[in-house]
Amino acid sequence: KPVMLATIPLLVIVVVAYHVLALVTATPLDGAVLTLPLPSGAPLPLGLGDLLVAGGLILLYFEVFKSTRTGVSSIVDHVLSIALFIVCLLELLLLPAMASAAFLLITLMTLIDVVAGFTVTISSARRDFGVDHGMHH
Repeated sequence: KPVMLATIPLLVIVVVAYHVLALVTATPLDGAVLTLPLPSGAPLPLGLGDLLVAGGLILLYFEVFKSTRTGVSSIVDHVLSIALFIVCLLELLLLPAMASAAFLLITLMTLIDVVAGFTVTISSARRDFGVDHGMHH
């Protein structure tokens, strides 16, 4: 049975984009590509790395929302999320092109995805199975 598209971690989009920019095209990720004017008059410069982190945060929200599902697909999703975290961690530690604050934050997002996914799944399972510690009927 092929892996359903819904089980692929959304954060893989940001990780792949970072890889393409950093490894394939060797695009600098820290130089400002967009400057937002703030009401204070101060400019807010954003680099590609910053934009990838912002996109990753948005995708992380949807990943946490996806973790509320139950069933076989949620198990596959957890396994793929763990694999993505391990790949990101190894790359952060071993590949010089990945040694940046942006990729560190993306790696942290993949870890949060794993922890949040298990936390939500365990909480949902406890509720579904009626596990209620400390309450006596």
